[in-house]
Amino acid sequence: MRRILIIKHGAFGDVIQSEGAIRDIRENHANDNITVLTTPPYRRIFERCPWINHVLVDPRAPRWRLDKMCTLRQMLKTQKFDMVYDLQNSSRTASYFRWCFKDTDWSGSAKGASHPVRLKNPKKVKSLDRMASQLKDAGLTICYSLRPDVSWMADDVGTLMAEAGVKPPFILLIPGSSSRHPQKRWPYYAELAKRLMDEGFQIVTAPGPDEMDLADKIPGIVLKGPRGFINWFELAGVMKQAAFIVGNDTGPSHLAAHIGAPGLALFGAHTTAERTGIERENFSVIEVVDLANLPVARVLDEIHLRVGAI
Repeated sequence: MRRILIIKHGAFGDVIQSEGAIRDIRENHANDNITVLTTPPYRRIFERCPWINHVLVDPRAPRWRLDKMCTLRQMLKTQKFDMVYDLQNSSRTASYFRWCFKDTDWSGSAKGASHPVRLKNPKKVKSLDRMASQLKDAGLTICYSLRPDVSWMADDVGTLMAEAGVKPPFILLIPGSSSRHPQKRWPYYAELAKRLMDEGFQIVTAPGPDEMDLADKIPGIVLKGPRGFINWFELAGVMKQAAFIVGNDTGPSHLAAHIGAPGLALFGAHTTAERTGIERENFSVIEVVDLANLPVARVLDEIHLRVGAI
């Protein structure tokens, strides 16, 4: 049994998209012991992932904190890994290769890696293709990297939904995004919700802890649960039952796309939908230069086109 390490620090949408690549690594290392090194916010996701044996947590301490970096190095050295797949491919993880894994087989963009990434401009390639190419360069057979499926994340939320009065079919709205990128937020969810409710649709929002004020301004049911907000696994369960989902360029929209839910993501100029890999058979996108100029009518037309086929 070989000891395999996969490095994936985040962010949430990237973690979701890495599922297919991680499954391919498992398929190619069927009898090996696979560990993921991730950051604290994503530990629970990887602990549930069926393709993983163990999870190690990297606090990503500042690199000038030599005490913490030495502790991390000792933890990784003790594991005696035979192969590392660096799916993060950051300057930080490249530094891990230099001071911890120089004599270990390494797949990634770090200079001197035994299995280097051969893409000329990897940052210009959409993330799913980038991971698939990396694993092919490492000699792996690829089956799942281009089609991640995180259905295993979905909790049974029947009681949660019943207590909130949510009854399928319903339309789920994801109006938030990272607070660092407010330009990713389409500003007309309240109007969209009102018009959909006028047509007889039940509208649900499921905000994160820092999105409560935003969700409270949108008509419909705000799904909070007993803690005041629902976690990722509960959100995945809600998404599995939604008739349709509309969201911004944000992690939960990636979750919806790769859990197989029907939906639509709204993209401004911050990044391209093609590069993110969010567009699937079940999940489409609308791209505009400025989300403030995307009219509700256009989003409604897309919803009517898709919901009518469900």
